[in-house]
Amino acid sequence: MQLGILGIKVYMLDSRKLLFSQKSNLKNWLRHKVQSTSFKKLAIYALSRLMVFFILSLPTQVLFAEGIINTISNLITEDTASKKADPDGRPASLAAQMIANEKASAAGEINTIIAAKHHPYLSQPNFLNRTEDLATLYKMTDYQLLWLGNAQAKKTIVEALNLLNDASVSGLNAADYDAYTLHQKLQSALKLAPDNYRQLALYDTAISLSLLRLLHDLHYGRVNPQGINYKLKLREKKLIDLPALIKTSLTQGTLSQVSLKVEPKLRQYQKLKAALAAYRLFAVKFPHFELIIGKSIKPGDNLPQLERLCEFLISIGDLPEENNDSGAKNSIRYTGNIVAAVKNFQRRHGLNADGVIGKGTVAAINVPLSQRVIQIELAMERLRWLPEIGPGPFIIVNIPAFELWAFDDISKTGSNITNMRVVVGQAMKNETPVLMAEMRFIDFQPYWNVPYNIVKKEILPKLIQNPGYLDKENMEVVTAFGNEAKAVAFTGSSISGLKQGTLRIRQRPGKKNALGRVKFMFPNKENVYLHDTPSQTLFSKSRRDFSHGCVRVDNPEGLAEFALKNQWSAEKIQQALQTRKTQRVILKKSIPVLFFYVTAFFDQYNNLVFYPDIYGNDTVLLEALKKPEDLSDQSIFVSTNKIPVIR
Repeated sequence: MQLGILGIKVYMLDSRKLLFSQKSNLKNWLRHKVQSTSFKKLAIYALSRLMVFFILSLPTQVLFAEGIINTISNLITEDTASKKADPDGRPASLAAQMIANEKASAAGEINTIIAAKHHPYLSQPNFLNRTEDLATLYKMTDYQLLWLGNAQAKKTIVEALNLLNDASVSGLNAADYDAYTLHQKLQSALKLAPDNYRQLALYDTAISLSLLRLLHDLHYGRVNPQGINYKLKLREKKLIDLPALIKTSLTQGTLSQVSLKVEPKLRQYQKLKAALAAYRLFAVKFPHFELIIGKSIKPGDNLPQLERLCEFLISIGDLPEENNDSGAKNSIRYTGNIVAAVKNFQRRHGLNADGVIGKGTVAAINVPLSQRVIQIELAMERLRWLPEIGPGPFIIVNIPAFELWAFDDISKTGSNITNMRVVVGQAMKNETPVLMAEMRFIDFQPYWNVPYNIVKKEILPKLIQNPGYLDKENMEVVTAFGNEAKAVAFTGSSISGLKQGTLRIRQRPGKKNALGRVKFMFPNKENVYLHDTPSQTLFSKSRRDFSHGCVRVDNPEGLAEFALKNQWSAEKIQQALQTRKTQRVILKKSIPVLFFYVTAFFDQYNNLVFYPDIYGNDTVLLEALKKPEDLSDQSIFVSTNKIPVIR
């Protein structure tokens, strides 16, 4: 009996210590709502045996008491030993299991967000086109938190938010990357409980996704150029791994520099970026100036708004402040340094630099500087569309500038540049397309193969009225184009063949030939090319959109010497230009040609020049940018999917 009572006392005493002692592990577990396997077993075991004490006989109670004492002693001994395995007082296996559960929970939430392709925090919640990048980024961390849950969380998140907020420095819109929203959520995100896996994962992935979007837009642009009829070359492959770049920048502590690593390296882009910052300041300091004149102001005339005009010219850098002589005796006479400043302004706005303030000059002056900011931003966007440009010769035609630049080596600062005026396609009718191609050959004394639409709309009506029209224009009928094609006689049935397209018209080499003495060929689907012209007077005009789509050059000899450098001498080129014999020269190495369209551009003299939007392309791009969406990689890269062979 005494042994039974002793057993019960020992049981109650040890159970009390086990369950309610301040130092007991079980009490700590209960306080943290952690249910351990050993505690469950102990409780069930003890309670079931306690009931037995009130039922069984005394000798049996003694036996059971001895068993309970031994069992409890073993459990407590095991629990004490387990303390040494884990500093928090949990069994080693339990601690490991809890860590694993935490990781699994965080990974599960991150994977759920990625799989959904939808993020509730962001203004553009759907991220189908960035899913692959986001998944790749988190795969590098075994799908654990990238930004939160570490000692550097606040520092790195603030750096990331600063990058998003500074998107405007590169001509982007910070609102597209939810910079403000994520900043507002930062403090609450830093205070989230470690087991609030859903909210932790949401904020962490929001930072990652916004940063991926920013870097992708900086590198590739925000709009698919093909979608607005810009026939640029697709990129061959990815030369930059955005997820790896983010992860490496975090590891190396260089996150603040990551934007600089992805933006275009073209000098033109870097100059425009600097100009953007300057013109934003100009727009604030000099928001708007409206010049009003009754008639054209020539040097020496009076101009009532002269002082205000000088302030404007000083603000944009065309008139050095020390050269401002408008204040002399309160004069309103338009002379001296102010005339020189107006000429600078005219040169920088695609106008004839004659110093006369006419309608065109007034219109350019009255454009708000905020509009010039937009022109710079649009130019930077278009430059992001270009695939990587390697070293070597390169030809650029900027359509609204009516200018061509041929670089000996576009990758080198100070490279020799051949510059000339050009005539481009007529606005609203025969617009010159934006494209990239490779110049492969040059035809001296070329035939002009008249396009079918010109034959149908322009030549046939004249031919029907005057059957001698072809002879007058040195033209002939052929069954197919080609330098070796033979002419066929023009008969009464030829009109029908020309209408149907079974017969064609070409113009023979000579003084009347629309292509002049030479054409530069870079095969393309638009069937446009560079060529000489007998209509030289058009090059003296400031606006030069008069062609059917091809580009006429005012210095064909200079372009031929550029293209045939190290292949033909200048003397041989002159001989080919003067000899009435058609000959084709294949270039030993093809030369990239870019027909481009930007209304803000730094010329070879480092002057920022603004041009009128002759084709309305700026308006089209602005509308496209009003509907922000993630650019699909499929639209900017050459497809690697092979078409299956059907057998």
